[in-house]
Amino acid sequence: MRIVWLVFLGLVAGLVGWAVWGGPPAAAPEPVAPMPAKAVAYVISNKATPRADSIVAFALRQLGTNYCYAGSTPETGFDCSGFVNYVFARHKVPVPHSTALLIDVGRPVPRTQARPGDIIVFTGTAQTATTPGHAGIVLSQPGEPLRFIHSSSARRESGVKISQVEGTDYERRFMQVRRVL
Repeated sequence: MRIVWLVFLGLVAGLVGWAVWGGPPAAAPEPVAPMPAKAVAYVISNKATPRADSIVAFALRQLGTNYCYAGSTPETGFDCSGFVNYVFARHKVPVPHSTALLIDVGRPVPRTQARPGDIIVFTGTAQTATTPGHAGIVLSQPGEPLRFIHSSSARRESGVKISQVEGTDYERRFMQVRRVL
């Protein structure tokens, strides 16, 4: 009976090892002929796209939803990255439920060119904070004071609300604007 158990455990260990270390080696990919270069022209516009308008409109419908640490639905409430994730996911735009990871999505945009639907990232509230700690979705057009919608944990007036960067503590905490659309 001991031999049966040893054989059984050996097979299980082999299967686990095979699953963990990727199974049999993959075949080498076939070489692909390089594609000829094509000239591509990009038009950069400061106007929000129809998709951005839809994202902003959907985000605004969440105004007043409660704040909830690690929350990601209107039923339970949102934290800041859960709110951004929920709004973008509704429009099939994948973004992480992590402020630390939101700083790397899309591409950076100068603050003066932020437009509706962009993601805005701030440090945490500590005076010495230097890492991402809060995020929201830009509402304002370029040239206007920078306003955004977010889920705030502030003791006073927590939940999904609209805030402005200029003239507030968000100005000190501002890190970056990211364009994912």
